[in-house]
Amino acid sequence: MAEARDYVLGQSERAARRLEIQDAHFAQASESLLDELQLRPSDRVVELGCGPGSFSRRILRRLGAGGVLVGVDTSAALLNQATGRVAGVSGAKFEPVLADIAQLGPWLDGADVVVGRAVLHHVPMVEFMLGRLRARLRPGTRVGFLEPDFRSPLGRLGYLEATGRPELGPLRVWATAINQLYLANRLSPDVGASLARTLDLAGFGPVRADWSACESSALMIENMLMFYDEVQGRLEALAILSAAEVQRQQQLLGALTPQSLPPAWGTHRVAAAVPDAPETR
Repeated sequence: MAEARDYVLGQSERAARRLEIQDAHFAQASESLLDELQLRPSDRVVELGCGPGSFSRRILRRLGAGGVLVGVDTSAALLNQATGRVAGVSGAKFEPVLADIAQLGPWLDGADVVVGRAVLHHVPMVEFMLGRLRARLRPGTRVGFLEPDFRSPLGRLGYLEATGRPELGPLRVWATAINQLYLANRLSPDVGASLARTLDLAGFGPVRADWSACESSALMIENMLMFYDEVQGRLEALAILSAAEVQRQQQLLGALTPQSLPPAWGTHRVAAAVPDAPETR
């Protein structure tokens, strides 16, 4: 298997640090999702795209000695990091699986819960996969996803920048760059916006959806700086931003006062279940 060939961002230990920062941004939404899914100590949970294990740790704290977390990822390096990071978190068992989540393998068998955080937007035409996922899961299986929103906050940023806050330009440039990078790789940067409708049309239900803003902080700025470090070469190759412009944007970001900034991204939270009755629509 080619390792994570479709993953737009990096997989180094430094990239894992960026994902740790992301975990801090997603903390409240992550715990809210797990609350909504009502994890039981003995549940078998399948996490799509577990990465270095940040969300995995939150899941495992909800499971007991009879529980199992199956962490699926296309990166052996990230799975190794996850295995080390979750050791001792709870009495539940962690089962790392090296696989492409889009292929929906036997690792789904027996799942009580299927979750994913910031992973669906890395899967081309993920809507097809979600429909097939519905067909693979047994009645009563709960599903829940968190997806970042890099687009909606541009409405607020655009207004503020146009009405006297030009220092917000670097936030707009960053959001535009990440959107253009995903689109250039034929990926949707905002799967979350239509995720509730996708799950409903696939036959999940009832579907619950929520949106929340991510806090602007020093960690947000660090995340943005690390994003540029990871993908600078690809941004230049795709004529999105030159290396010189990336460096300039990093300098501008570093000069901002985080506490004075509006949210630069948000989070879609969507949860549902496989109904007991067969789909007839």
